Amino acid sequence: MIRLYGLLFLIDLVVLVVALIDCLSTDEVLVRNLPKVAWVFIILLFSPVGWIAWFVAGRPQQPARAGAGAQWRPGNGFPEDQRPRARQVAPDDDPEFLRDLARNRRADEEMFSKWEADLRRREEELRKREDGPQR
Repeated sequence: MIRLYGLLFLIDLVVLVVALIDCLSTDEVLVRNLPKVAWVFIILLFSPVGWIAWFVAGRPQQPARAGAGAQWRPGNGFPEDQRPRARQVAPDDDPEFLRDLARNRRADEEMFSKWEADLRRREEELRKREDGPQR
């Protein structure tokens, strides 16, 4: 009788650990009926009932399959001639990006030259003010 209880305790412990790992590794938004933290406490505090409840009511449902061969594979969504073409191009290969980059650089250089001219003008005005009262 002691061996039977020991075996049942060991099975309970193994399934509890599996349920706890499953609960902790499940994404928060996929957990059903209760928050993830509540499920962890239920699994830990109410040993056989907690993990049974997790597998029945808390674990995310697996999508139903239409048959054995109904698994989705890449490329099954569209025929090749109707496939959307969202071509990703690296910035250094995109001519439009390079044109914008050159345009922005020219605009920055023009702004910088205007700032330099304004600074020179202000420095000249300041020098004239400082030199004026001394004479």
